[in-house]
Amino acid sequence: MKTPLYHHHLQLNGRMVEFAGWEMPVQYSGVVAEHLAVRQRAGLFDVSHMGEFSFAGPQALALLQYLTTNDVARLAPGQAHYSLILNEQGGIVDDIIVYRQGPEQFLMVVNAGNLEKDWHWVLAHNTNHADVVNRSRETALLALQGPAAAAILQPLTEISLADLRRFHCAEAHIGSVAVTIARTGYTGSPGFELFCRSADAGTLWQTLLEVGGAHGLMPCGLAARDTLRVEMAYPLHGHEITDKTTPFETRLDWVVKMEKGDFFGREALLKQRAAGINRTLVGLQMVDPGIPRDGYTVLVGGKPIGFVTSGTMSPLLKKGIALAMMGIQHSAVGTKVSVDIRGKERQAEIVATPFVTPAT
Repeated sequence: MKTPLYHHHLQLNGRMVEFAGWEMPVQYSGVVAEHLAVRQRAGLFDVSHMGEFSFAGPQALALLQYLTTNDVARLAPGQAHYSLILNEQGGIVDDIIVYRQGPEQFLMVVNAGNLEKDWHWVLAHNTNHADVVNRSRETALLALQGPAAAAILQPLTEISLADLRRFHCAEAHIGSVAVTIARTGYTGSPGFELFCRSADAGTLWQTLLEVGGAHGLMPCGLAARDTLRVEMAYPLHGHEITDKTTPFETRLDWVVKMEKGDFFGREALLKQRAAGINRTLVGLQMVDPGIPRDGYTVLVGGKPIGFVTSGTMSPLLKKGIALAMMGIQHSAVGTKVSVDIRGKERQAEIVATPFVTPAT
């Protein structure tokens, strides 16, 4: 599948790869250059492969409350929050963002790789017949991220971006293009995510690149998006979070609101909370040279005690960093461990996350 910006990526000499069934740009000018552009100036991502489901009507809130772990009732119109969809065992079906667009109107943004699974999940549990529509193919999503993002976007829109707080959104126009501007993102740097009609994506993309050029804006690919999120220790489905890992094991209990009442997976989480967990997600920073890659074994005293879920060379720290699932008894910050990198044990240390603190 191709996003509405496919030909724009080719014109910019984007290196295209298959990702979750989509042909997406992995990089344009280089991972490190794009990563540093987002940390120091601004970067523009095409994330139109993500899925968008709308929920509307008097049953919409009740359905979302049952399907997700966070408390949707606490969202006022124009607010959004991070949340999870769980299976009956408490495993994470997907991590999502829920936007409240009106008293009975909501938008759920899901991962591209889980789009079909999530949509069938919503339909299967919509027993009270809320008005749900899969708007993924008619919606484009661009992410403008970096400390210069507001300076680039403000002259193009009539709304005051200074009044748009983090995890809030507003309807606006960029020229003739109607957009929803959300102060959200997946990089850790300040910025915005812009929803528009797929037919308008090219105009919006080109406008942002033309205006952003004076601020050092660069088009960015999936590779930089991944190194940026690892630096911030943001989880990725299929890596840190899966159908077999729970929010308690992945340090996402802050988006689980047990007090709101029943939701799918709640009973399993109650049992796990009572029994306690035996593994948890930690941050690792290499002491020796080397890059800890996904699946590498983590050891203490020569014995395996966990595995890397995501790893990279941090462009800011210039050191290997990773997220790893570890036995709970070895998870304390400061614990000395080693990582098996191609048959050789390399020294590392458990550190607090996020690994970096970007400029805001």
